Amino acid sequence: MATIDELKKVRLEKLKSLQDSGVLAYPAKTKRTHSIAEALDKFDELAKSGAELYLVGRIMAMRGHGGATFLDILDGDAKIQGLIKEDKVGEKGYKFFIDHFDIGDFVEIKGILLETKRGEKTIEATDYKMLSKSLLPLPEKWHGLQDVEERLRKRYLDILFNPEVKEMVKKRAIFWNSMRQFLIEKGFLEVDTPILEVTTGGADARPFTTHHNALDLDLHLRISIGELWQKQLMVAGFEKTFEIGRLFRNEGMDAEHLQDFTGMEFYWAYADYEMGMELVEEMYKYVIQKTFGTLTFKIKDFEVDFGAKWEKYDYQTMISKYAKIDIMEASLPEMEKQLQKLKIEYDKKGFNKTRAIDNLWKYCRKNIQGPGFLINLPVDVSPLAKRDEKNEKIVQRFQVIVAGSEVGNGYSELNDPIDQAERFKEQEKLREKGDEEAQMFDKDFVEALEHGMPPTCGFGIGGERLFSFLMDKPARETQIFPLMRPK
Repeated sequence: MATIDELKKVRLEKLKSLQDSGVLAYPAKTKRTHSIAEALDKFDELAKSGAELYLVGRIMAMRGHGGATFLDILDGDAKIQGLIKEDKVGEKGYKFFIDHFDIGDFVEIKGILLETKRGEKTIEATDYKMLSKSLLPLPEKWHGLQDVEERLRKRYLDILFNPEVKEMVKKRAIFWNSMRQFLIEKGFLEVDTPILEVTTGGADARPFTTHHNALDLDLHLRISIGELWQKQLMVAGFEKTFEIGRLFRNEGMDAEHLQDFTGMEFYWAYADYEMGMELVEEMYKYVIQKTFGTLTFKIKDFEVDFGAKWEKYDYQTMISKYAKIDIMEASLPEMEKQLQKLKIEYDKKGFNKTRAIDNLWKYCRKNIQGPGFLINLPVDVSPLAKRDEKNEKIVQRFQVIVAGSEVGNGYSELNDPIDQAERFKEQEKLREKGDEEAQMFDKDFVEALEHGMPPTCGFGIGGERLFSFLMDKPARETQIFPLMRPK
């Protein structure tokens, strides 16, 4: 069997022969008159008329039978059989095709539609044209390739050979576009906010750091979808804004976590977290139904019905139930002891009460089916949320819980500049003690709040996780081009 290098050498020779013959191997234009899907849809009408048409696509298979060669031609959405016959394109034209065209090449075929004796819908060529000469052969057994890394590394082949992957790419587009459509119809204005930031904000996460040469300034890639910027737009007088974009977190990698992914955040002035929960539930149902045509899914070991009543889960009660500890009364040493008893692994660098509570909650969260909202979170784990007016130890915050994971986070935004500055200071102390996920003090944001921000509800979703759950695949496999380690 010939090696890849040997096969490429043969194709390079064919390319040179094409060029020596004065034939463009990579022309810019095509005379395409119909997509293959359109030709198949109107097949009887077009075949009966005998009209010539131009179809284009990639040659996926070639079968020679004497003076005729049959092709499978795929234009991305549909496939049709092509027929190159010596008595139609001439002896010279037929030989030229056989000598220069391979599986993988893109071709334009001019011809008429007919059905073969076997009932195969076919375009019989009266002429043909090279559109793009492939220099590497398509793999013969890509369908059965078990090496996930190889499939993700050569994603273009994964999409080409696996229709379900192509369908997933289309579903991604529907997922985000339906979310955009929903928010716009609700009166939200789509905005763009900076990706490069002097001070990261809006989440507890370790950022990526880069350097701005022109300004000689160290910057961070954002870890939220412009939370602090969108709140400044509330200060500026906008009532409803949202952004869909990329965010970056320099953290661990597993089936649910990515470092570079798409998310959405909205901000809604004169609304609180209870109004936010109503809107979010409506939005999720709308987006999921639009994307998948159903609201019922098997996610991990859970049967999840997004159309059912969404429950509300009390944070303290859930941790007490599953982790057997009262986080409102327990000391840090007691929490750490319980973490060890439950065999929960945690990062000891910069370890503090906030991280202890968060680790306990993540352990308990795995038991909750959802869909529902986690509420009554403590102030310690919510530096940007408004305190509850009846209980200052908790905040007006909600998280969307599905199949033991958090797939959305929102709250009545903290708009008291003095309280916000104090919480930033507490976060700053945690960073100084080694907690790289603690939030940075953002002086400019506090100053904006001092000018006055109306009551506001904010919500964010790192949609990759929810989408991957609904697709029943690891998050990395539902990205079109996931980050890969170079070979």
